[in-house]
Amino acid sequence: MYDFAILGGGSAGYAAARTATALGLKTIVIEGGEDIGGLCILRGCMPSKTLIESANRFLTLRHAEEFGLRTGEIAFDGVAIIARKKRLIAEFADYRREQLETGDFEFLRGHASFSDPHSLTVQLHEGGTKSVAAKSFLIATGSKLSSPPIPGLDEAGCLTSDDVLDLEEIPEAIIVLGAGPVALEIAHYFNALGRKVTVIQRSDQILTGTDPDLAAAVETAFRNREMEIFTGTKILRIEQSGSLRRVVFEHDGTEKSVEAPAILNALGRRPATDGLGLEAAGVTQKRGAIKISLSQQSSAPHIFGAGDCSGPFEVVHVAIEQGEIAARNAARVLRQESPLETMDHRLKLYVVFTEPQVATVGLSEAEAHTQGLSILTATYPFNDHGKSLVMNETDGFVKLIVEATTREILGGAVVGPHASDLIHEIVVAMRFRATAGQVATIPHYHPTLSEIWTYPAEELAEE
Repeated sequence: MYDFAILGGGSAGYAAARTATALGLKTIVIEGGEDIGGLCILRGCMPSKTLIESANRFLTLRHAEEFGLRTGEIAFDGVAIIARKKRLIAEFADYRREQLETGDFEFLRGHASFSDPHSLTVQLHEGGTKSVAAKSFLIATGSKLSSPPIPGLDEAGCLTSDDVLDLEEIPEAIIVLGAGPVALEIAHYFNALGRKVTVIQRSDQILTGTDPDLAAAVETAFRNREMEIFTGTKILRIEQSGSLRRVVFEHDGTEKSVEAPAILNALGRRPATDGLGLEAAGVTQKRGAIKISLSQQSSAPHIFGAGDCSGPFEVVHVAIEQGEIAARNAARVLRQESPLETMDHRLKLYVVFTEPQVATVGLSEAEAHTQGLSILTATYPFNDHGKSLVMNETDGFVKLIVEATTREILGGAVVGPHASDLIHEIVVAMRFRATAGQVATIPHYHPTLSEIWTYPAEELAEE
């Protein structure tokens, strides 16, 4: 019998296995996917950002004249873009495969399903079955694409985010269904390559769940790049007309339609928990996700969850931390030690790799108000900041959110150049519970993008 059995060899699963073996637990990792590596490496973070990097470089070339540069005629090679992505991802995946196959734990390829709270039946990839018994478990099976019930959606042959990652022939125009991070990153990718992009969003704003001022800044920038954006819509049906696909939707009380050679279905993902036999294990689900506590325990205390299959935040660094905490807590449960470790989401991070980028940490204004907190906020725009003017990257702003009395920083946000990097200054400040006044006293080299934080910090500094 194993001490710890892990379902899923992605980022959360591998982090948990490494942690568990270091603690002396007899551990097995069971990976049911056809490929090894997990969503981030194979179909998420790394391949998408590789494509976006090519698009960003092309966008820079398109604007070369603004900097007094002559490039001549420019073009992109879709086959070469995808080839570079495949080469890099193969290297990342090979490294993860090596980590899993040579770790101090057993690695098994097959689809696992609970037959009772302490037993799994594994359908092996090479054929046959194997029974695995363990004292504790981690479910880290990730998520999969979700397809909402829209008439004609399946018949129209819409692209998914997985398809785009291997798309060598870039269509002249594309309609993007959805306006979450994945949808907008892909919209940015196509637009940066000079393609016509239309975004259709069901909610009243893009980037649902973010503060409206952040969403509005991105939407304005996208419109200035000649993207069409429709929010507050109801998608009625999808039709085909020869080589074109048509989306029919309601907007502002009227029926409208748009056409393009391609449609991207980016309307979400769902937890990959089908066929795991969770009922037999006594594991409760909520809207398909494994319901977990802050200790990562499910309704069956010896079974833990981590990553996209449990949430609440579907990002890799959180999944890794959840996996590590689950492993440490599994060891504590087995050794009857207490208390158990818990996740702290105070520093939750959110990044969207569009142009401009979006990044947030901690509480949003809406979340702070929901919690009844008394807050103060201050912003500062990039179009009044020296380094961003030099870079001609003037869309967006930075924002700080502080507790009104103590002026401790509760949240930060960036829409603008290198937001994904700039946000980490506020992560560090919040990690040590710094106040706005303390951030304002930190030396910042001039001219740099990072010195923009000093302006809202000074405004919010303690008297």
